[in-house]
Amino acid sequence: MDLKYQALFTPWKIGNVEIKNRIVLCPMGGTSLFGWMEHTGNHFDKEAAKFFLEKAKNNVGLIIPGIAPIKSTFMGQWLYKNKKMFAELKEFMKEIHATGAKLFVQITAGMGRSWAIPTPLVMLHNAPVIRDIIKPIINIPYQSASPSPLPSRWSDKVMCREMKKKEIAEIVDAFAKTAKLLKEADVDGVEVHAVHEGYLLDQFTLPYTNKRTDEYGGSFENRYRFATDIVKAIKAACGEDYPVSLRYSVTSKVKDFCVGAVPGEDFVEIGRDMTESEKAAKYLEDAGYDMLNADNGTYDSWYWAHPPMYMPQNCNLDDVSHIKKFVSIPVVCAGRMEPDVGAAAIAEGRIDAMGVARQFLADAEWITKLIEDRLEDIRPCICCHNACFNMAHYKGVANAQSIYDASHIARCALDPRVMQSDKYKLEPAKKKKHVAVVGGGIGGMECAIVLAKRGHRVTVYEKSGELGGVFIAAAAPSYKEKDRELIAWYRREIKKYPSITVMLNTEIKDASVLDADEIIIATGAKANKLPVKGADKYAIEAVDFLLGKEEVGERVVVVGGGLTGCEIAYELYLRGKKPTIVEMQNDLIVSKYICLANTSYLRDFFTANKVPVHLETKLQEVLPDGVTVAGADGESYKIEADSVILSVGYKPAPLAKKSGKVHVVGDASKVGNLRTVIWQAWDVCMKI
Repeated sequence: MDLKYQALFTPWKIGNVEIKNRIVLCPMGGTSLFGWMEHTGNHFDKEAAKFFLEKAKNNVGLIIPGIAPIKSTFMGQWLYKNKKMFAELKEFMKEIHATGAKLFVQITAGMGRSWAIPTPLVMLHNAPVIRDIIKPIINIPYQSASPSPLPSRWSDKVMCREMKKKEIAEIVDAFAKTAKLLKEADVDGVEVHAVHEGYLLDQFTLPYTNKRTDEYGGSFENRYRFATDIVKAIKAACGEDYPVSLRYSVTSKVKDFCVGAVPGEDFVEIGRDMTESEKAAKYLEDAGYDMLNADNGTYDSWYWAHPPMYMPQNCNLDDVSHIKKFVSIPVVCAGRMEPDVGAAAIAEGRIDAMGVARQFLADAEWITKLIEDRLEDIRPCICCHNACFNMAHYKGVANAQSIYDASHIARCALDPRVMQSDKYKLEPAKKKKHVAVVGGGIGGMECAIVLAKRGHRVTVYEKSGELGGVFIAAAAPSYKEKDRELIAWYRREIKKYPSITVMLNTEIKDASVLDADEIIIATGAKANKLPVKGADKYAIEAVDFLLGKEEVGERVVVVGGGLTGCEIAYELYLRGKKPTIVEMQNDLIVSKYICLANTSYLRDFFTANKVPVHLETKLQEVLPDGVTVAGADGESYKIEADSVILSVGYKPAPLAKKSGKVHVVGDASKVGNLRTVIWQAWDVCMKI
């Protein structure tokens, strides 16, 4: 192991509990050991247990599973009432401890206005009769209950009711009873969720979300009372030496409801600023908390707590390391943390441990590989949120995520086996075959690797001189370093299998000429063409811009405000250009597949930096010096520009249709994202 990582592998203590190294597997919604959103309510989740045991065997120091609601989302069951669940947990803890890892269980008081209410439930919430009928199954007003009457983060059609003092007391009592059972189950500690990310306890602490006039509102002490009541109750039930961590947001980074502050922006904080945080951190320590598991942000500035690829690496380190100066308990920092930077910060005493979450989804063995000096073998997390946390929101729609996805988060776009081991698995092929894969993009490469692992012989035909396909263009922007690392990882991985032959600069125009037992078509998609005057003559295709085939001038109109168009506009701004976005929809990035953490960053960035955005606007003509468009009122006007980039979507471009021994995967089947491409590759290749 490189000596620069040495500080990560030194022991430390949380209270009296010693942790063998400084790497903390941070909690991710969907990885609760007590289930998540399943309709069956509370239960010991064997899939999550399998997930964590794999990580424990791969050298993680401290494991903190995802939130366990103190009262289940469905069926409204109190955690502490299911004694069988804790008995199963006790047996599981024996397996965890045998690896040398430690485990804290995170329990949550609730989400309040941040509860990502699915769009179908908005209608039920606003239909009192139906809402009352389904209350035994899901109590919508309870799930979104907040310190004060507040607008939902997700829907402008939902007002969250004020939580009653009786409910607060019940939650505090439930924390104590649950923590006692966790201690008896040999769990090493608990984490209270959370004065963090704008969840319920955090909403109580923040003046802009807490307008109460009782003992839980108003003064600093009153606003933090709910959080301090909980830790005091846990300590009273479990003893002062039982460790209690707190998930903590150092600062809120919020300008207004649903409006965050992007890095480097000059703004007025309406949430917790650094001055209050310095006081709050010490106050929470004095109340009894033994660790701060820290980052920044709320759901109004969600990209700080769930950083997309647009956020800087190690984006929370400066703020978290600052707050460590005001406490004597350990402080963990999370948020796109890189091991070399984390190790240096630990060695310098700026933080006590490095928190990592999504990288454990992308590669369960990444710590082992780091120890063994196999960094090039680590599959990088690309911060896409396509499967681990894909709650989407845009104007007029609450949480567009499907109910199925809402109950199956914490999966991974890059590895479908994560939290789905019963569905996705590698088994030796009953009959070894020769499989031809046409197309060397991500879909084609994933097919080749899965097939090779199963024992098949594979030939990949790629018409260009390099593997990567359209993802090479997608990975081109300056902030997509992890995407570029992923392409490099695939290219190295392919070379590990003697049974894979790659034929570059080989275009297949007719699949029927291929001599193979099975054929997989992974030829991707092609850009849509706009039937607009001047488009062919004066406009640049998005892919051509991304690949550097076309230069652009100072002022650039980007036609299409979907994800690709917005990422291009963002890249243009970073290059010092002056982009303008033209979009037909009533919001940017209208997609049910892209996480709000990603989309809200881009929307907030464009607003903060005054990038012109023309919504509900239709392109009429592309001119040598700009475009003419029609606004929502139907009136035409001109936007002057030096260059015009078209980013108006794609359509499948399969070389052949699915039939018999011919299979079609990825964008060649249906245009999607990396998750749909990779998962479909597995769907097909597991059956060959």
